[in-house]
Amino acid sequence: MLIPQKPVRPSLLREAKMLAMGKTRILNSGDWLTAQEVAELAQLKTTNARSQPNKWKRAGRIFALRHEGVDYFPAYGLDPLTGYRPLADLAEVVAILESKKDGWGMAFWFGSSNSMLAGKPPKEVLKDFPESVVDAAKDEVCRIFHG
Repeated sequence: MLIPQKPVRPSLLREAKMLAMGKTRILNSGDWLTAQEVAELAQLKTTNARSQPNKWKRAGRIFALRHEGVDYFPAYGLDPLTGYRPLADLAEVVAILESKKDGWGMAFWFGSSNSMLAGKPPKEVLKDFPESVVDAAKDEVCRIFHG
């Protein structure tokens, strides 16, 4: 006997389409580098290019989003003044957000306008106003906890 399946809610389909569009927007933003590209920018050993960026990720100094089996690192999280190493203040933001967000969630957060940052996305003010981005990350996590 066949059990009739419930139809998919229209709102679920809309949410899935919005998520796919958001991921496409993030990926096409030009903000993302493969481990190989990070290694080249930072003039790291390129024979095992993923090694150092992945060490930074495991240490919480930077985050990555995973797409089709490849890790992508945020270019805005690297500091040209230190040879394209992770921004020092990024680790604190990652530590705050990782309790509630994966790499994709962080990517969306960094790329979205934020009322605590005068409507700017955190990625645009991280280098100049890191303490404000830290405060915005704390607010984000508190909002998630308290609804």
